[in-house]
Amino acid sequence: MDMLPDRKITEINLRFNKLGWDKEQREECCRARYGESHLTSLSNEELVDLLCLLNNSNQILENKLDVVMKSPIQKILFGCPGTGKSYKIEHTIIPGLGIKNTSSNVIKTVFHPEYTYGDFMGKLVPITKDRRVEYNFHPGHFLRALVQAYKNLITAYDKQKNEINNPQNVVLVIDEINRGNSSAIFGTVFQLLDREIKAEFKGWSSYSISLTEIEFNQFSSMIGIKDYDNKNKYELNPLTDPVLLKTFEEKIKFLNIDIKTMKIKIPSNLSIVATMNTSDNSIYFMDNAFKRRWEWEYVDWDEDGFTIPKANYGNPNGCLSWNVEWKRLVKNLNQFIKDNHNSIRGGRIEDMQIGYRFINTDPEPVTESQIQNKLMFFVWDSIFNRDKKPLRQLLKLNEQQPLVTFGDFIRYHNQFVSNLLNYQ
Repeated sequence: MDMLPDRKITEINLRFNKLGWDKEQREECCRARYGESHLTSLSNEELVDLLCLLNNSNQILENKLDVVMKSPIQKILFGCPGTGKSYKIEHTIIPGLGIKNTSSNVIKTVFHPEYTYGDFMGKLVPITKDRRVEYNFHPGHFLRALVQAYKNLITAYDKQKNEINNPQNVVLVIDEINRGNSSAIFGTVFQLLDREIKAEFKGWSSYSISLTEIEFNQFSSMIGIKDYDNKNKYELNPLTDPVLLKTFEEKIKFLNIDIKTMKIKIPSNLSIVATMNTSDNSIYFMDNAFKRRWEWEYVDWDEDGFTIPKANYGNPNGCLSWNVEWKRLVKNLNQFIKDNHNSIRGGRIEDMQIGYRFINTDPEPVTESQIQNKLMFFVWDSIFNRDKKPLRQLLKLNEQQPLVTFGDFIRYHNQFVSNLLNYQ
């Protein structure tokens, strides 16, 4: 298996051909297992892993697609009502995570104007018993998903911290994410949405947050942490017997739980997938910092007639090198925004410009899908949502070429990227 990356890619494509998989099936296989759609975006280790998997073609054919995604999905599917966003989550994304829809590993909720942080994380609920009022903590949808992900991690390891099986994935599904006040609902959880891209910690939150005492006590109890001797000793089966706090923290360090500071992170086996109707996006405004932390996927109403031209920029798979082409694109886009400040909503140019880590794949290339779904939607929906004239000029469209919907805009992704890379 010791061959150059280009040779590995050639071998992988030959095996895909043998299976009879089309481009969409190939990209789904890569995305499901590694979180990337294109072979050129995979590391050498991942190419070797995929080649080994495809070598056993009979097993794959028998099991249809015997892959489980190793990187979490954190994505918002958007489009007009009735385009099948929820259907795609049910029948494509959740199975791609190796999860059955009836499983306890699927937690679903719907945001609405009355939905609060308490519904999301947890809250005290009064209960009357024998004419006396008691307050019990009711875990919210996010906390339940977080706990389930941690429980799956814990049971995947033995006391020597050897991985005895793959941790099962968990998904939190949020329907109508923009019908609730997402900034208020997520609260401090917002900080956890930044995910690591380095191999050692890939998929984990880049930063941790401290829970309140009542939240942390509930969380630790639900994942199975027990304390003894007035919190001098702790236990977490099957990882540890009752041990002193210092020893306990060393043994569970890989779980990124800090008992003293009550800090936690989102683990790599927890995905969050949401839907958004673009016709409803004025119900609650999503700030740009919140939007940046998600991947985006456009779902058009015309599933049969909607086609996007193949990328003719970047490498053969339409990917831009992060350090050169992507940085030049960002620099030129910010200049384009500045030059057209009169068309910007509110006139606050600094709030509309983006940084290099708006799409953070460093050092891997930025994909065609990320440019179309995340960058172009941000430009369309958040920057030039009021006046599309600068975009028409950038794309060099004539009066007969339509630019009315985002579906129109995304079809011009080649002109958008090429003209921005050459913008002066």
